[in-house]
Amino acid sequence: MLPKGHCRYDRHDNVLKKDCYAHSVVFDLQTNEIRPLMILTDTWCSSGQFLSDGTLLQTGGDLDGFKKIRKFEPCEPDRFCDWVELKDVELINGRWYATNQILPDGTVIIVGGRGTNTVEYYPPRKTQNRAVELKFLAEVEDNQMDNLYPYVHLLPNSHLFIFANNKAVMYDHEDNKVIHEYPELLGGPRNYPSAGSSVMLALDGDFKTAVIVICGGAEYGAFIERSTDTPAHGSCGRIIATDPNPVWEMEDMPFGRVMGDMVMLPTGDVLIINGAQSGTQGFGMGSNPCLNPVLYRPDQPIGLRFMTLNPATVPRMYHSTANLLPDGRVLLAGSNPHYLYNFAAEFPTELRLEAFSPEYLSLDRANIRPVIEGIPETVRYGEAFDVFVTVPLPVVGVVEVNFGNAPFATHSFSQGQRLVKLTVTPSVPVDGRYRIKCTAPPNGAVAPPGYYMAFAVNQGVPSVARWVHLVP
Repeated sequence: MLPKGHCRYDRHDNVLKKDCYAHSVVFDLQTNEIRPLMILTDTWCSSGQFLSDGTLLQTGGDLDGFKKIRKFEPCEPDRFCDWVELKDVELINGRWYATNQILPDGTVIIVGGRGTNTVEYYPPRKTQNRAVELKFLAEVEDNQMDNLYPYVHLLPNSHLFIFANNKAVMYDHEDNKVIHEYPELLGGPRNYPSAGSSVMLALDGDFKTAVIVICGGAEYGAFIERSTDTPAHGSCGRIIATDPNPVWEMEDMPFGRVMGDMVMLPTGDVLIINGAQSGTQGFGMGSNPCLNPVLYRPDQPIGLRFMTLNPATVPRMYHSTANLLPDGRVLLAGSNPHYLYNFAAEFPTELRLEAFSPEYLSLDRANIRPVIEGIPETVRYGEAFDVFVTVPLPVVGVVEVNFGNAPFATHSFSQGQRLVKLTVTPSVPVDGRYRIKCTAPPNGAVAPPGYYMAFAVNQGVPSVARWVHLVP
């Protein structure tokens, strides 16, 4: 329940005109306690992104939330902070099922949405107080949509990789124009409502190469026919988005999967979790839960990249999420396959939270898990800095220092998700610790300004992260 006196009155709600229940909370990972927050307008199927100062920007939704822009500025546990709905600015076009991506200068581009084949920016660009048409989104729309929640990745060349349905373009957000069209990805539609998922693999080395992976999805027609038993497809496409002549490399997951989440782990591997093996996105339209997570190991040769992991017991299908935690686990939440709460259905509304522990957290690896003892709280682009770690067993290889951000996860896609492997020197023993010399990312195209979880990774085992503020 919301605190006394904080009910909201919703003329659009046919069931609950006076609503005294929380639709947003702060969850304390240390105590497992929640604190209700008050959000005033409808955030159903909205989008979001963390700004460079750590504030969560949240945009759009349904009904009275269609054009709303909201902010949540986190605060210390002993202080009170809540949602603020902006009154001086709103979306130019209403956004429902859109995607947000932070840009190199810290602004956010908001892409697409149902019936909205445009892009716009927050803060609004001074020279352009209007939404900009993106014809590509209209061109890939089919009769069951399949262009919603487009996959948007910021490439290290500062352009955007935008994928919708089964096609992709490279988009110049400075001049608002498409500068490259990628080959079609075979295997059917991949975006909402036929949702697969997508990641950009870790950036490293000279930071000039970006690789995109897109996995899973529903068969075309399952959404129109409301077919719950049509098998999901399990193909994955992988493409070097920065290559002058890129082609898709195809491979198959161990399971067909729709509504799965792809989570970048601190090691650079990808966890594929949640979802169903049949049906499509939508209320009551998925079946045959895919309980086995899969680990995708991008450095292995094709045919050896997928490893099946221990199964879950809680089905997590439509409206479920997965987010990397600073301790290396993955927080799993949600699954509401019904228009209203339903606890008696075959796949009930799911209110429990879980944490998935990847294999790198197994007890037999505890003696090689590093602990970060010293790291700057703030670093600037290109800055050299030291990280100090301790490890129970002697270090025998290079200890990586990798920056992972906090994306906005919804509808099987983590908007803005990013992992950057810093340039490091071999660790050197110093007074019982190991010193690692690191160089911060070179610019905002490689890593947009903001807060990052800094992980030390020793022989594939990550430390608990320390938050670092990356600034120009």
